[in-house]
Amino acid sequence: MLPRLNNIKMVLVDDDKDVLEAMNTVLSAEGAITRCASDGNEAVTAVQETSPDIVVLDMMLPGKSGFLVLEKIKGTPTSPAVIMLTANEGKRHQAYATSLGVDRYLLKPIPLDQLITVAAELAQARTR
Repeated sequence: MLPRLNNIKMVLVDDDKDVLEAMNTVLSAEGAITRCASDGNEAVTAVQETSPDIVVLDMMLPGKSGFLVLEKIKGTPTSPAVIMLTANEGKRHQAYATSLGVDRYLLKPIPLDQLITVAAELAQARTR
């Protein structure tokens, strides 16, 4: 079976080292070219330096919140697709993320196979 994310550039952002490592392992195994960041400032820099296709972004981050990162990286024709991950089930947060242009809003803990599926759907939509 072919990798579902072959040559898709991704920036993965989470302040939990174990979560970040797990995402990196499974997404790389699916063919993604990944770069990891563990805080909001690193995330913005990584996006500016790599021009990824997709960003997987935790909402609660040190340095700069996921919302502030989202504001910085969305809003241009070349903006990456963004999957926001959060343990916060509040509808206001989801509505705000949507208003900032988030492509998918997923609640933690998310099964890694679901993350791969969502990333593959976004990657496919970008190549159409």
